[in-house]
Amino acid sequence: MSTTTASIPSPAGPLAGAERASESWPFWNILVVDDEQGMRNFLCKALAPRCHAVMEAGSAEQGEAVLRAHHIDLIILDISLPGKNGVAWLKELREHGFTGDVILITAFADLDTAIEALRAGASDFILKPFRMPQILTAVRHCWERSRLTRENYILRRSQSAEGIQRGGLVGSSGAMEQLWQAVRRAAAVHSTVLLQGESGTGKELVARALHALSARAQGPFVPVNCASMSPELIESELFGHAKGAFTGATRARDGLFHYAQGGTLFLDEVAELPLALQATLLRALEDLKIRPVGSERLVPVNVRIVAATNRQLAGEVAAGRFRKDLYYRLQVLELTLPPLREHKEDIPELAAHFTAQLAPALGADPLVLTETERSFLMRYDWPGNVRELRNLIERSLILGALNVSALYAQPPAARLTSAAGQPTDLHTLEKQHILSVLDSVQGDKTRAAQLLGISRRTLERRVAEWALP
Repeated sequence: MSTTTASIPSPAGPLAGAERASESWPFWNILVVDDEQGMRNFLCKALAPRCHAVMEAGSAEQGEAVLRAHHIDLIILDISLPGKNGVAWLKELREHGFTGDVILITAFADLDTAIEALRAGASDFILKPFRMPQILTAVRHCWERSRLTRENYILRRSQSAEGIQRGGLVGSSGAMEQLWQAVRRAAAVHSTVLLQGESGTGKELVARALHALSARAQGPFVPVNCASMSPELIESELFGHAKGAFTGATRARDGLFHYAQGGTLFLDEVAELPLALQATLLRALEDLKIRPVGSERLVPVNVRIVAATNRQLAGEVAAGRFRKDLYYRLQVLELTLPPLREHKEDIPELAAHFTAQLAPALGADPLVLTETERSFLMRYDWPGNVRELRNLIERSLILGALNVSALYAQPPAARLTSAAGQPTDLHTLEKQHILSVLDSVQGDKTRAAQLLGISRRTLERRVAEWALP
């Protein structure tokens, strides 16, 4: 049993040069199981330059040892092996939850053998003697199928997740510049990162930036909202499960750790994880191995963890709701995202960014803010942070004018501040703002109502309450 790495040169002839460059499967680990040393050497030398690592074994028993020590994405398996044959071992692998691809090769086969192999869960079936392009084509098909499955799964999760914001972090204030410098430093290493900040401050955007700037940028970015998953199913979601692990588990399934292989797993709202699962997660982070639910097999993983929470984890630890050892394991690098009220100078830039981003998608005219409206945005405390500003811009683009009326419906905590920084009565501020808008349009109530995002009747009722003409 041995491991072949990409340092081994590819064979000469038709496999070199352009074809080698076009046939590559980064982050994939391949295991070749064949009792013929020459065949193993041939396959390993051809495959090694094209993938992350190629390992070899001369029997099913040796192959089992490799699987216990390494994560394997694809097995090229000879049917005729000493001891346990390839088809029998493949059946056992599937029963124990191995979900990677398996290409069976053999010099002695008939139709019945091929059917048995495919029923056992083989991805492809190749007869010896074969030419290397046949193997490369089969591997490429497995790689493409795996990649599409992974991308579709991640896409479905991303589309169903709430609060996902797209685009980069925006802002040139001192607070944002300091954050970006910290992100660049953290992206250069492989350590676990903990992001802390209020809801809506852009923790997922920072996590995506950490991934995009890291050496794992070509791997997948898998976001997980820990608060949105059922406590009963979250372990299966993260680590996968074996067939029959629980009622309804009619087949083995990979977890999100598997889909994040070679990339980044983003655990949003990590403070919501149940205590029992926190212990399992800690063990996975320390050992870099996971155990699917209902399986005895430990699966090695190559994943970077970025965790996020809107709670103060130190307080959660003190209250007994979060494990201290997991907190310290996640806190290798800790970044705190500032709330929008602490860098309000970025609001005009953010508003312009969201307008440019959303207006074409909505088919709306760009939003041009007046000085009065800018002043209002700068005085508002933004309890929902950048997400709340984005939602306001989107509503306003749809309505055709800045829709500040929605902000007046906020709870008391969503207060505004005066120029002196003191809280101002919300009704008084509403009156000041409406009068300011009326003044800016020389008393044109129709135009003022449009700018305010309310009906003219509502505006007239407000003016009548204040006994104004």
